[in-house]
Amino acid sequence: MKLTDSEKREISQLIEKDMPLPDKYRFLLFDDKREVELVWNGKTEGLSNIVLPFQVIEQIDEPRPEKPEDTKSQLSLFDERGRQKSGWTDKLIWGDNKLILSSLKNGPMRDEIEQAGGIKLIYIDPPFDVGADFSMDIEIGEETFTKKPSVLEELAYRDTWGKGADSFIAMIYERLVLMRDLLAEDGSLYVHCDYRVNSYIRLVLDEIFGKENFRNEITWRRQIPRGRKIEAKYMPYSADYILLYTKTENGLWNKIEKINYISIEEAESKYMKDERGYFRTSDPGSYSNESLIKLYNENRIYVSKGGKVIIENGILSVTQGSIGIKYYREKIGNKVKEESIADNIWDDISGMGVVSSEYINYPTQKPEALLERIIKASSNENDIVADFFCGSGTTLAVAEKLGRKWIGSDLGKFAIHTTRKRMIQVQRELKTGGKDFRAFEILNIGKYERQHYIGVNMNLREEERQKQLEQKEKDFVLLILKAYKSETVENFKCFQGKKAGRFVTVGPINLPVTRLFVEEVILECQEKRISRVDILAFEFEMGLFPRIQEEARAKGIDLALKYIPRDVFDKRAIEKNQIVFYDVNYIEVKPHVKNNQIAIELTDFSVHYSQDTVDNAASLLSNGKSKIVVESGKIIKVNKDKDGIITKEILTENWTDWIDYWSVDFNFESRREIIKIKNFDTGKIEEKWTGDYIFENEWQSFRTKKNRSLELITPYHDCNKGRNKIAVKVVDIFGNDTVKVFEISV
Repeated sequence: MKLTDSEKREISQLIEKDMPLPDKYRFLLFDDKREVELVWNGKTEGLSNIVLPFQVIEQIDEPRPEKPEDTKSQLSLFDERGRQKSGWTDKLIWGDNKLILSSLKNGPMRDEIEQAGGIKLIYIDPPFDVGADFSMDIEIGEETFTKKPSVLEELAYRDTWGKGADSFIAMIYERLVLMRDLLAEDGSLYVHCDYRVNSYIRLVLDEIFGKENFRNEITWRRQIPRGRKIEAKYMPYSADYILLYTKTENGLWNKIEKINYISIEEAESKYMKDERGYFRTSDPGSYSNESLIKLYNENRIYVSKGGKVIIENGILSVTQGSIGIKYYREKIGNKVKEESIADNIWDDISGMGVVSSEYINYPTQKPEALLERIIKASSNENDIVADFFCGSGTTLAVAEKLGRKWIGSDLGKFAIHTTRKRMIQVQRELKTGGKDFRAFEILNIGKYERQHYIGVNMNLREEERQKQLEQKEKDFVLLILKAYKSETVENFKCFQGKKAGRFVTVGPINLPVTRLFVEEVILECQEKRISRVDILAFEFEMGLFPRIQEEARAKGIDLALKYIPRDVFDKRAIEKNQIVFYDVNYIEVKPHVKNNQIAIELTDFSVHYSQDTVDNAASLLSNGKSKIVVESGKIIKVNKDKDGIITKEILTENWTDWIDYWSVDFNFESRREIIKIKNFDTGKIEEKWTGDYIFENEWQSFRTKKNRSLELITPYHDCNKGRNKIAVKVVDIFGNDTVKVFEISV
């Protein structure tokens, strides 16, 4: 380091005045001089090394039969349906992908991934439009309701990524480094972006992967300019960009064919023609003599003008000219099919239109043909393909159809639910078509993610971690009470707050609220003559509601159970008063028993959501306009006619209107939820039962864009004699799960 005396004095003076150093000192003070360096506010070399255990919350081994009567007894002698493959189980993970990536890279699941061959391909399409609207359109009858993203999603997309280029780069940088480290040595990464962040991401990827491992920039022309685009001031935007990098110089690559359909006129000018149609020719140099004779007998040898083919003593030769092999072009209608090797301009795959048969009302959805080309190019059958911004699950659906294993994740619960339905539908189609498929499981980092968010150091020993957790939980309870707009109270065993005459208790951070917990609350209510109580919790014991409320009501206690949303993890949302606590939904079912079989009928489902109010919507509406709101568990269309007269129409007239999906586990508690945790004392991986069970999805009915109907009773299902514990899961139109567990005798 060579500094002049004046430079040393300047540095000292600036430090004493607590002022920043000029940029020139970055290069004078440090030895690591890079030819080109990407720098942004908040850049750090430190990477997340957090390892949180994955919880399996649902397993879908095999799709239900398309028809109840589709049983083995009615199949032909040989069952020609597709079957579930053994071994690897595909993974759909809900949560923050930074925590997920870190846990995959550094945790026990890494071994499972490596044993399955490693991740060969990662495709991501991160939300690069920081001003975009991430709302979802949900169909209700003939109407469409716009569901807002959760507060946590909105803050992640806008407040964090929307502060400028540096915040976006900081977000994506660490995730891309983790993805690189997860890739197999011959793995590839495809990053989908548009003009807004293309240049930034290219520089970030050059730094992470090395510019020598840049392979291509694919330009995907997703639409042809029409209408107003023709009138754009400069040039209309009609393309996205897909950046391709490999981890090493030996990236897996399969040449991919590009197919176009050209007019008859164009075919006439480009190709030769004979009685069989249009053809091109190729050099016969690599063909054996036997192959050439066979092609000649099939009239597939082309001879140039004046030439002649001679076959003597089993040898084919040509005189006065040359020969070529004819490759015919298929004629489809008034078009001619044309194959070629795809380059980096993809103009033969159209974008996702609302009339497409694939379209499922999901923003940013990409066509399956686009992902098919990418997956075929950089992976082979049985390889693992991953997408950590999976959205509606297009990457995973195409991977399954092409015989690949897959891992997908998303921050949005609605995205996970949309993908779950899509993957079950793919399973059904493959099975019906006689193709094999894989089981998949839905995972999250649930209570461990909550521990991370409140600041528990998972690397501490159990005893120290428990002490830290207790103190952090006390602090977090105060934060939850603030989000609930509750004042704090003291000198109670169970209660920490009070709001509008109702006492408030907060359940444990890392465990579900159990019957024992609620019974202690009821006991203190009786002792202190408390009649109205709100219990706030992240999770409630399955089957607790509504029976425990009925028992409390019989003792003169009005008990309300409310979910704590994940939004409380962001203090900004609390400061902005954006947190909404929802009552626990209510499921009613009726079991039907016949011989040793059980069928389950769904008979009622109640919700208590609110999003906006009728009065607020009416005050903001212009004459002649309408708006749909959710108020007190009802979806209401508010209309204002041309004279300013307000009318309202309830769209959810039937309880079934709230249901998007429901499923049944006919033998609940048959499979314990086992997590793998690293013992920091021994360094070994240990298996531990969480106390919960995995919901095994044995039957399901759900709505699709094409079919809005819903079955409300299952076919009869074989069960064991005696007591059977059954779980019913209902997912509402917002993607939220509610589970009811009950016992029935056979």
